[in-house]
Amino acid sequence: MSQSERPFKVLGIQQIAIGGPDKNRLKKLWVEMLGLEVTGTFRSERENVDEDICAIGTGPFKVEVDLMEPVDPEKKPAVHTTPLNHVGLWIDDLPLAVQWLTAQGVRFAPGGIRQGAAGFDICFLHPKSNEEFPVSGEGVLIELVQAPPEVVSAFARLAASV
Repeated sequence: MSQSERPFKVLGIQQIAIGGPDKNRLKKLWVEMLGLEVTGTFRSERENVDEDICAIGTGPFKVEVDLMEPVDPEKKPAVHTTPLNHVGLWIDDLPLAVQWLTAQGVRFAPGGIRQGAAGFDICFLHPKSNEEFPVSGEGVLIELVQAPPEVVSAFARLAASV
């Protein structure tokens, strides 16, 4: 399939999410040792997550590093059992991407498009395929994130300058 047939673009990495039983231990490395800045927090009983949102870089090329621990270690989703919990990708047109990928047999996790911790519309590609949807993240949870206009423009300028 040629890229011109795909009606959306993956612009870049929006985030990586790292899980552990104690986010303070994660902060020791990522914040205290590596110098990332904590830019926000997010807590959701429904998603069983308590996270600190950190940042690398600035502006439209900023990448989030989310440091996550479970609200309840006995409940699902178990954000701490996979240390590299998920990778988030900037998408230029999320609804179109979901529609097209679904038609291509990609399996999405329950929940559909919704607002994520950082305020952007998001959805997740399921890490496991099934008979109805044979394409998946093959063990990796992948978050698709609607890029805001300034990120879409910045990546377009970057692509034009190469």
